[in-house]
Amino acid sequence: MPKNKTPLSKALAEDVVRPRATPMDAFQLAKKHWLNTQKLNLGELAEELGVSRATLFRWIGNKDLLMGEIMWSIYKPTVYDARRDCAGEGVEYVVNVFRQVNTAIINMTAMRNWLHADSQYAISILSSKSCAFHSRMVELNTELLKQETDKGLMHPSMNIDSLSYFMCRIGESCIFSEMILGQEPDLDQLEDACNAVRILLGGRQSVTPA
Repeated sequence: MPKNKTPLSKALAEDVVRPRATPMDAFQLAKKHWLNTQKLNLGELAEELGVSRATLFRWIGNKDLLMGEIMWSIYKPTVYDARRDCAGEGVEYVVNVFRQVNTAIINMTAMRNWLHADSQYAISILSSKSCAFHSRMVELNTELLKQETDKGLMHPSMNIDSLSYFMCRIGESCIFSEMILGQEPDLDQLEDACNAVRILLGGRQSVTPA
């Protein structure tokens, strides 16, 4: 009958079989932590992964870049879900996608908690030109506008890249309304934003969701 292993021998055995952490492990763990707490502690993250802080920084670049990637991993599938689910064509389809995406963000508990707890940092990640998230968001929206324009379903009166930028800023005005206007974002305000986007794209004003 085998003798009981000492705590040290158990630890050594576990160390042998434990797989090495990877950059993707770091990203997934960081995302899990943020969704649970809306905070990132890189020292704790490195310790949990079993890697040095230097290794972690080599993988992620820095905290801002990591946060941008976490936000993008949430935002991009939200957009593609909306593109798949929304009805309509041309201007109304774009407005419906805009509505569904921003409704999802406004209703996301983790996002609301983050904006409450660390609004200035959140804005710097989500809307600053110095962060890749905002430019990627504009590019993704431009892709949708070009899609509907190329089909002949929309006839924009201005440059599509500019339209895309303005649309993203309108959406941000709803998401950041507490910081800008001192009031919680709500769906009535979002519907006004949808009307603004509709008019910007050359559609007719609507008083109810399409």
